Amino acid sequence: MSLDLDKRQRAMLREMGVRLWQPPPAAGLAPVADAIHTVAVGARPTRAEDRFDTETAPVRAPAPAATPAGRPVPAQAPVSRLAPGLQPRPSGVELMDWPALQAAVTGCRACALCESRKNTVFGIGPTAADGAAPQVDWLIVGEAPGENEDLAGEPFVGQAGKLLDNMLLAMGLQRGSDDTTPRAGVSRNVFITNVLKCRPPANRNPDPAEVAQCEPYLKRQVELLQPKMILALGKFAAQSLLQDSVPELQKIPLGKLRGQVFHYLGVPVVVSYHPAYLLRSLGDKAKAWDDLCLAMSVAPTVVRSA
Repeated sequence: MSLDLDKRQRAMLREMGVRLWQPPPAAGLAPVADAIHTVAVGARPTRAEDRFDTETAPVRAPAPAATPAGRPVPAQAPVSRLAPGLQPRPSGVELMDWPALQAAVTGCRACALCESRKNTVFGIGPTAADGAAPQVDWLIVGEAPGENEDLAGEPFVGQAGKLLDNMLLAMGLQRGSDDTTPRAGVSRNVFITNVLKCRPPANRNPDPAEVAQCEPYLKRQVELLQPKMILALGKFAAQSLLQDSVPELQKIPLGKLRGQVFHYLGVPVVVSYHPAYLLRSLGDKAKAWDDLCLAMSVAPTVVRSA
């Protein structure tokens, strides 16, 4: 896929580590798949990013031991008690307005992640009058906060965040609230958030129970933000958004979910690699640019038909 890029977008792609080649006499861009070369990234990320986008085979549970004939297998009763210091997730999340949802996330103690967090990470984007949710065209969904995000209370901080910012700038988007100094010709009509709102200790992978506790928060964010396009970055973001629409999703590697348009609550979803993964796998930056091109090609159609 190719796009007509201006000087600013080309500069952002260079910062992202993607270089475009163009034949001297031709006016249009060569196909991205044939034209992109990767370059080295100077600085290593300061946080432990190894959890993201690992393309490993699913872990199979050991087969249950054989039970002597005629002896019934006792059923395991569901655990209903919360650990000491934890509280049930606030009720009525599906009916909350934007300020109530923010307050619920800030005070949430529904899983053990609340014991080790410094800050919850609700997300960042433009603000709206009277406490209403901002109406955005783009929603970027990552996986879980890391150490820097936990300290700052903001998603995508550090080297992975810088790469995401350059990816957004190449798309004509800019993160930040209304207090952020706008760049000429760049839209701030984007909200950035994560599947999990608290950092897993040592940046480990999210547990399914933790994802399940945070899923209502993310769902309500989508309902209130009403984005025209969702970009899911990383395996856990894709699985959280597509678990109800893609059969046997857990068995599908992230790379197999790319290049398609899915839907979540009626909103188109494009899946791509997490920026932290791209910092380690430079050869996949060209693939990530293809994903951004796909999302940009779908977004105008969505806006026109809305």
